[in-house]
Amino acid sequence: MSNQVELSDPPTDAISAVRFAPGSSTRLLVSSWDHHVYLYDTHAQPGGALIRKYEHRAPVLDVCFGAEDEVAFSAGLDWDVRRLDLETGEQTVLSSHEAGVKSVVYSKASGLLISASWDSTLHIHSPSTPTKTPCTVPLPSKPFSLSLSSSKLVVAMASRALHIYDLTALEMLSAQSSQPPPNTLEVEPWQRRESSLKFMTRAVACMPDDAGYASSSIEGRVAVEWFDPSTTSQARKYAFKCHRQPSTNDGGMVDVVYPVNALAFHPIHGTFASGGGDGVVALWDGVAKRRIRQYQRYSASVAALAFSNDGKYLAVASCPGFEDGKEDLEARGQTKIYIRELGETEARGKGSK
Repeated sequence: MSNQVELSDPPTDAISAVRFAPGSSTRLLVSSWDHHVYLYDTHAQPGGALIRKYEHRAPVLDVCFGAEDEVAFSAGLDWDVRRLDLETGEQTVLSSHEAGVKSVVYSKASGLLISASWDSTLHIHSPSTPTKTPCTVPLPSKPFSLSLSSSKLVVAMASRALHIYDLTALEMLSAQSSQPPPNTLEVEPWQRRESSLKFMTRAVACMPDDAGYASSSIEGRVAVEWFDPSTTSQARKYAFKCHRQPSTNDGGMVDVVYPVNALAFHPIHGTFASGGGDGVVALWDGVAKRRIRQYQRYSASVAALAFSNDGKYLAVASCPGFEDGKEDLEARGQTKIYIRELGETEARGKGSK
């Protein structure tokens, strides 16, 4: 039987990301449009405890942990990529893009920190050698989402473009590149793909077994694909409709279609969660092509999701997403973070039909 707690002291504006620490299932980072990053102990007391807030100059669009639980990296509309010392609160700017920075991810395996900006570039940082100039990788389109597996980086972009980079190649090429800024690195992706989804990509998430990824769109669909370029593997890819709510229109029933804002894979079972503008979180078995379960609808749009590294907890961020056109809706008081404790078999796949 699962249960859920709502964290106290949530952000005062929309949430952009939630991330559990690599070494702790009770340490949670949250980035928000209210110009802050929040660090919580989710189980310090009923409702959790806010450990610290880290103020930024502009809305924060993404956050991730580094190699240790005491280091984080943030990115946002101040165009900067920052290193946060979570113990002291000290902030260090690692690089500055020429537009807002949408995503930031850290690969423990390669030691690389990668940021993606609306200036249509990636910055490749080596946090262990802060004196090294970050490399700039040009992209063909504006990036919307990043995700890492143990060996791959997936970049989902505008115009339904998708690049898959080999992390080992990125690590090697960036280590050899030592030009003055912008230190441009013309690196060929391991694969270039066109999204299986017809509408704009909202989120992408890599499978924990390094076999492939899922992506979602603004038009209530999720696609599941595999990295292996063989014809057999590519024949397995598929897409499905989700996050649609029936509504009565002129006496007839129609589907109201919502964006799928968030995707997260369970680190143990390899199943995944999706969160939509309809306020629903669902669990899916991507291999068996089956929905495992759907949770009771939240009071607002689901903006972000994350599983803890041990797979025992699911963090759900809920806040107004303006899907209903009420753009004057106040996010303060409606932004909520829930921690759901998962039963032992709750996120386990059902097996093929």
